[in-house]
Amino acid sequence: MKSIILGALLPALANAAASGKFTALSFNVAGLPSILQSNDVNGTKPENANQLGTYFSKYGYDIINMQEDFNYHAYIYETDNHAYRTATSGGAAIGSGLNTISNYDWVDFERVKWNKCSDASGADCLTPKGLTFMRWNPVEGVYIDFYNIHADAGTEDDDETARNSNLQQVADFIDTKSIGNAVVVMGDTNSRYTRADDTGLRVLTSQNNLADPWVELERDGVYPTAGADAILCDNPSSILTCETVDKVLYRGSDLVTLKADSFDYNGDKFTNTDSKYLGSVLSDHNPVLVNFTWSLNSKLRQSQFAGGPHGTWFSDVPKLPSSPATSVIKFRGNKRVDHVALDLADGTSFSHGGTGGTEVSLALGSGEHWTQTKLCTGKYNSHTRIFYIQATTSAGNTLETGVSTADCQTYTAPDGFAVVGFMGQSGDEIDQLALVYAAY
Repeated sequence: MKSIILGALLPALANAAASGKFTALSFNVAGLPSILQSNDVNGTKPENANQLGTYFSKYGYDIINMQEDFNYHAYIYETDNHAYRTATSGGAAIGSGLNTISNYDWVDFERVKWNKCSDASGADCLTPKGLTFMRWNPVEGVYIDFYNIHADAGTEDDDETARNSNLQQVADFIDTKSIGNAVVVMGDTNSRYTRADDTGLRVLTSQNNLADPWVELERDGVYPTAGADAILCDNPSSILTCETVDKVLYRGSDLVTLKADSFDYNGDKFTNTDSKYLGSVLSDHNPVLVNFTWSLNSKLRQSQFAGGPHGTWFSDVPKLPSSPATSVIKFRGNKRVDHVALDLADGTSFSHGGTGGTEVSLALGSGEHWTQTKLCTGKYNSHTRIFYIQATTSAGNTLETGVSTADCQTYTAPDGFAVVGFMGQSGDEIDQLALVYAAY
């Protein structure tokens, strides 16, 4: 699913919210066929799935990441009313069971299969488990990279090897795909901090600088000791200091600060309403709910994205100096935009894309800023790319390259801000682009 960017909203970035809140739920919904896994849950799985969808509508959490959403997916969607939903990748043995429902749209949705699986303790290789990725867009100019994961189960040696490989794959994917971005990882990790051989969770915290709201808010920042006894939870659980394999981890960025305000095992909110099974759980997993606050950096902003999810991700945000100011703008292009670049006054340079096309450049005068950008997109070799770019400065000077199309948007920097860098994806051309703004 691709975000629809409404042209009327684009110039309003100056008035966009600078902070906000959202609720995020991770829930293994026990959607394997009954013949494969009963999950020791009362009631029929279609009826339980229907009830889950009803609850999702009732509580209206902003984003819900589901695992094991296999064969009863349609029953959940039948009673849920979230505006944005991923399409199922199929039932057990075909799909990953990973789906997302949300009150807000996203861009760049992607499904990735694990590199390694193990059948030592079960049938993890039966279905293509893995991760999903999306760049979630709750407010104009605000993006958070969301990962939904379901790691290998079991505790035998091959299971531990596969599961640690799974979480290392997530960590490496974040290092490639989420450079410079806020990140939330949610899902059934099948891991516990107390297991000495479960090293993957600690890789996510160390390699990707992710924090665990459960540790922050319920354990005063102290992680459980590896090799200690498991801190088991009831289902539902009224005790928040116990540990489940269902996790939420997160980090902010230089653009978007994230803070976990509360953590909860939400199982008591998802109990059976059928008189025969009244009050019993609908899944064998405790759903995990985290309430987040986000806020924008007072000196940095970004525009919405234009283009498609192709090429290699780049972000200039981590390399920005403390007070960036653009001195030279450079584009290369012909029929499409091949390359974008700029020089900052302190000598820092940013450059993205290929070497094709003809280069054009514009040197900015004293006190002149790049404040407005027109981007046009189109299809080439079945991929959406940037076909045209025009930069307009505060002095009314322009620089352009490429060919305009019928699909164009104009992005205006907030008052007192100017373009100082880029974010997006590229190969030999520019596939996707957003502008990075800094206060001047």
